[in-house]
Amino acid sequence: MRKILTILSEYGYWGEELVGPLETFDAAGYQVDFATPTGKRPVALPPSLDPTFVDPPLGRAVVSEEMAEKVKRLEDPKNPRLDNPIILSEWLPDRPYWSAEKFLREMEAYNNAIDEVQQDLVQYDALLIVGGSGPIVDLVNNHRVHDLILGFYKLGKPIAAECYGVTCLAFARDLVERKSIIRGKHVTGHCKEYDYLDGTGFVGSDLNMGPPPYPLEYILSDATAPDGEYHGNFGREISVIVDYPFITGRSTADSYTTGQKLVEVLEKGLRRYGW
Repeated sequence: MRKILTILSEYGYWGEELVGPLETFDAAGYQVDFATPTGKRPVALPPSLDPTFVDPPLGRAVVSEEMAEKVKRLEDPKNPRLDNPIILSEWLPDRPYWSAEKFLREMEAYNNAIDEVQQDLVQYDALLIVGGSGPIVDLVNNHRVHDLILGFYKLGKPIAAECYGVTCLAFARDLVERKSIIRGKHVTGHCKEYDYLDGTGFVGSDLNMGPPPYPLEYILSDATAPDGEYHGNFGREISVIVDYPFITGRSTADSYTTGQKLVEVLEKGLRRYGW
C-alpha cells in the first residue's frame, strides 16, 4: 500500500484543497498520514464550508453544497480521521542559532537528527502540502517543513503542494547552497489576480490582514528563474503543473486534479504536465 504524508496548517486549511486529493488517494487505496506543526488537529477555514461565500476576486461562489457537506463531515469532532496528527516540532530537530555557544556540536547533532528523519521518510511514497491562508502563518517559513520537503527531494520522491502551500517549496533550501529547490522548474500557485484586497484571515485569530502579506506569483517567478517559469494560467479554470518531482496546484478548483496527477506520477510515471 502506498503512503502519502500530508501537511496541514493549524491556522486554517481550505476544505476542498484537502478533500479533493484525499478522496483521490482513498479511491486509489492509499494510506494518508497527517502532520501539523505542533500536533493540533487541523481546522478548515470557515469560508471553505460556506456555499454562500462569494470569493471577491472571482466574483462567484466557490464552495458547492456537496463540497460544504464533505468538509463538514471531515471536520465533525466525531470523525477521528484528523485526530492525533504527527507532531512536526517533535519529529524534526530545531536548527541552532549561528551564535550558539557550542554551534559546531549543535550543528552536528542537528544533521544527525535530520539523517534519522530521512530514514523515516523511506516509508512514504509522496508528500502533499495543503493550501489555504493558514500556511502563511505556520508552514511557509517553518524550517521543519523545509527540512521535510528537502528529505523527500533528496530521496527523489514526488512533492505536491497547493495554493499558498507552494510557497514552502520556494523557501526550501539547502543551508549551504541557499538556492530554491524549484529553481529551473515549472510551477503554478495562487496568482496575483486571485489576491484579496481585504479579508485575508486565519482560524483562531480575529486578525484581518487585508491583502495577503506577499504576492505568491512574484515569489514563485523569482524562485524558478532563470530557466524555470511560474504559470498562473489566469482565465483558465484549471492550473496544475507537473515538473517532476513537483506537482503544484493553483487554488481551490485545482484540488482534485492535483491529487489525480500525483496518482498518475506514482502509478503511470507521469513526469510532465500542464506546460
